[in-house]
Amino acid sequence: MKVLVINAGSSSLKYQLIDMDTVTVLAKGLCERIGIDGSNLQHKNLVKGISEKIESPMQSHADGIKLVIEALTDTEYGVIASMDEIGAVGHRVVHGGEYFADSYVIDGKVKEALKMCIPLAPLHNPPNITGIEACEKLMPGVPQVAVFDTAFHQTMPKKAYMYAIPYELYDKYKIRKYGFHGTSHKYVSQEAAKMLGKPIEELRLITCHLGNGSSISAVKYGKCIDTSMGFTPLDGVVMGTRTGSIDPAAVTFIMRNEHLDVDGIDNLLNKQSGVFGISGVSSDFRDLSAASESGNEHAQLALDMFYYSVKKRIGSGVAAMGGVDAVVFTAGIGENDGTARAEIVDGLDYMGIKIDAEKNKLRGEAVDISAPDAQVRTLVIPTNEELMIALDTVRLVSEL
Repeated sequence: MKVLVINAGSSSLKYQLIDMDTVTVLAKGLCERIGIDGSNLQHKNLVKGISEKIESPMQSHADGIKLVIEALTDTEYGVIASMDEIGAVGHRVVHGGEYFADSYVIDGKVKEALKMCIPLAPLHNPPNITGIEACEKLMPGVPQVAVFDTAFHQTMPKKAYMYAIPYELYDKYKIRKYGFHGTSHKYVSQEAAKMLGKPIEELRLITCHLGNGSSISAVKYGKCIDTSMGFTPLDGVVMGTRTGSIDPAAVTFIMRNEHLDVDGIDNLLNKQSGVFGISGVSSDFRDLSAASESGNEHAQLALDMFYYSVKKRIGSGVAAMGGVDAVVFTAGIGENDGTARAEIVDGLDYMGIKIDAEKNKLRGEAVDISAPDAQVRTLVIPTNEELMIALDTVRLVSEL
């Protein structure tokens, strides 16, 4: 079966066409500037090794998906003869609220639930829904599957996901910890079990998805029991431009003294803070490393704060699970930044976490970087959210 994976953002649309019989990515691409002047499609045919940039107006995600289908079936740079070869479509959906603890085949009830979740993800769920409806219109009869960023974390116990606010606010607005990056955490935890040669039901894992947005999850026996991100992706560890955890009273203090309204403080906390706010240099960790090496103390402080915040979350996850069998690093920083990995696990040898300096130099590949005498394994596993979406899509479609 060939599965088309769609990831619709507010003004963009990423896609991959995957042949699940051979687990091969046939084509992938990105629609940019949807609804904005200068919209274009960057398409890659991975079978022939050719790329094509298509300049075309895209007023909506429906226009983008139509252009994607045209590219996939083009006689020159396409990879399929017709849309009939696409057996199913898997959609990444950011927020499933409390409605979804797994991926689901999309029907009317699922779409209604997605609309109910719009207040929880106003920037992401609407384009996700638009992408789904566009595929339904252009590909009638082809099964559509929604795969939720939040679903993997729905196994958290109530004591982990509730906030200590008046209970009626939870009842009224569903204010609670949801967690994000769930597709990535699910994928790498399953891959970790394969690498370790043990059933996931016997393993206690800390999965560290570290990029411009970062989250750490405690996965006990295959189920998430806690995660660092909360009601929104703002909570948790220090990130590229996000504060991570902060005293709520500091937020109201800043609002009063800087005369900020709700939108102003939201922008400050989400887009002007994190390592970017501390360093004044960049949200890109490569830029921070270069600045630190040039003697920029604020850049080094930003890096140290990031490492420290991740280290603490690892410790809290181990405490929540009552032990740990492996720590997994993934995503841009986790997969490629050996310095970050070394700094994060430094001092955790009392837990049995020790890494091999030479193995830790490897980048972007699945590898066990544990020291020979480590009691807890440390793994680097490249994430593959698109493949996880495709796997879930095939699993559900095969049950129809």
